[in-house]
Amino acid sequence: MGRTGTLRIASFCLNRVATRVRLRTRRSNLKPNINPAAVDHAAAHSSYSFSSNNSNNSVAKPAAGRSIMVAGAGSRAEAKAALEWALSHAVQGGDTVVLLDVLKLSKHGNHSPRATTVGSRGFKHLRALRSICQTRRPEVKVEISLVEGKERGPAIVEEARKRGISLLVLGQKKKRAVTWQLLLMMWASKLMRGRSGGVAEYCIQNASCMTLAVRRKGRNSGGYLITSRRHKDFWLLA
Repeated sequence: MGRTGTLRIASFCLNRVATRVRLRTRRSNLKPNINPAAVDHAAAHSSYSFSSNNSNNSVAKPAAGRSIMVAGAGSRAEAKAALEWALSHAVQGGDTVVLLDVLKLSKHGNHSPRATTVGSRGFKHLRALRSICQTRRPEVKVEISLVEGKERGPAIVEEARKRGISLLVLGQKKKRAVTWQLLLMMWASKLMRGRSGGVAEYCIQNASCMTLAVRRKGRNSGGYLITSRRHKDFWLLA
């Protein structure tokens, strides 16, 4: 009997000790593994709106169609590459694609016979891009716009502001190999113009809407290089 009582008391004490044990979960200080370079691409592709008044933080219905502007920073090949990327990665059903080209005026703001010829070529180029849109994405509304301006960058930014553009996609020039002669030319150009960067860089820094500069990675590697205000030359394999 004494041995049995001892066992019962011992087991009772162990049970009391066990009830006082608490398991504490360690809080991890590690941040979630999120690729910040993909944020711009996801934002460009998203058209959903979130309601802050809903306590459940539920996703609202898809927002109305956006206006996406596509323009080239220089050559027409750059504008075509930007359009192809936008059609496959950013444009959704119900969106409106605005194809923009800038007719540069003379220093005095006057027209010239050459400007008239360039303007007709610009419309021809925009109509060719519109044909690409209608073939690949017939459900998307397409508009063409040829604006005048002394500088391409400010003209693009102003037109995007007037139209309430949600996303501005620019064709970016392919970078050339840096040489001493090229560095001297770039330095002299900055002194003469009083600003740094090209058309794409100007639009990225000054446009009120989200702006992406797009250029092809290369024939062999494939994909696109995406530049935004926060990321530069992000390689998108697609």
